[in-house]
Amino acid sequence: MGGIDWQQELTRAALPHAVLALLMSAEMHGYAMIEVLRAGGFPRTKGGTLYPLLRRLEEQGLVSHVWQHDSAGPGRKQFAITGEGRADLVRAADAWQQMDDALSRIRTSRQETP
Repeated sequence: MGGIDWQQELTRAALPHAVLALLMSAEMHGYAMIEVLRAGGFPRTKGGTLYPLLRRLEEQGLVSHVWQHDSAGPGRKQFAITGEGRADLVRAADAWQQMDDALSRIRTSRQETP
């Protein structure tokens, strides 16, 4: 009997905000983001997941990109967080904290109930 794969569900929910958090520290291209995300606790991150997500974040005005041309290879998109992306990241952090608080209250109240 299978249950919910909570790790996968939470990773899916957190990935957009993990990307925004990455971009708070530096502009990055997609491949570099994948490597950092994998090392930072998102081991299943693949290009087929990240690039459509970056496109959606850009459509929402949360990230932007510029083409970076390199004489050693093909050009690539360099992504940066926008002001709206920064504001969204703050809202997301608040929402995650509220959810964590709610889950803690539920666990605590259930432990106190006989």
